[in-house]
Amino acid sequence: MGTDSGDDAAIWQITPDRAFVVTVDFITPIVDDPFIWGQIAASNAASDVYAMGGEPIFALNLVNWNTSELPSSYLVELLQGASQKAAEGGWLVVGGHSVEDPEPKYGMCVVGEVNPARLLKNTGLRPGDALILTKPLGTGVLTTAIKAQLLSQELQNGVIRYMLQLNRGAKNVAVKYGATGATDITGFGLLGHLRKMITDQSLDTRIDIGKIPLIDGAYHFAKSNVMPNGSKRNLEWVTSNVIAHGQDETDLILLADAQTSGGLLFGISPVNVEPALRELKRLGSDAAVVGSVVAGTGQIVLSPGHLQD
Repeated sequence: MGTDSGDDAAIWQITPDRAFVVTVDFITPIVDDPFIWGQIAASNAASDVYAMGGEPIFALNLVNWNTSELPSSYLVELLQGASQKAAEGGWLVVGGHSVEDPEPKYGMCVVGEVNPARLLKNTGLRPGDALILTKPLGTGVLTTAIKAQLLSQELQNGVIRYMLQLNRGAKNVAVKYGATGATDITGFGLLGHLRKMITDQSLDTRIDIGKIPLIDGAYHFAKSNVMPNGSKRNLEWVTSNVIAHGQDETDLILLADAQTSGGLLFGISPVNVEPALRELKRLGSDAAVVGSVVAGTGQIVLSPGHLQD
């Protein structure tokens, strides 16, 4: 695989039809409930395995904990939440490591398996592919609003619901309908991950900005300048690759918003779009076709228009 494309996980081939998929990820607390934090962190860590077409097998915990300020009961709840999410996805948590840290952090090293013939790569998009996004954007903006105690319980429940969704079903649909290029939308935002998918691939992507789904409340808080610093850095990094048509800073920052446990973005033939979308909807995904892939020079071309609040 190599490291040039910054793909989502490491691949270690064992036999002609078996390979390990290995990844690691951890996050600081983004909600007050430690059980839910553990669930989100587990879903987020496993996402890179799904993004490469694999199935998680087992994981090791990574724990940074402030024992002088946080009770051990919170840590128990955190690990229970993560184990429950792992059980939902069919993998085991078999140990791990903890250290003392003033700022708590939690995540997992996840080991999965994939058939190399069905491996999804972030450099695997093809001219003519339709791009499907399986979760709406906005978790970075909305979790920032949670930390600032600006978000209503109803809106909190909405963003948490998306972060708790495993990308397992979306991965199965992508593989079933012939995807070869995929990634999960996490820390680099949609624009950042798109840049990684098309750089040096002689491809452009055309994004229908009016079709990009947003989580309720994301547009309002982004317009109010409630956003993580990572989203701003993402936009600075990708600006030279983006051809915009009248979009304002709110639109662009949401397209670059640093996501936690975001959805998959994958390309499939247009003839497979309708059955793939129907299957994703049955699985509870708010998936949408957000653009297409054409031959080009590494540009992300945004259609005229704006994100829908």
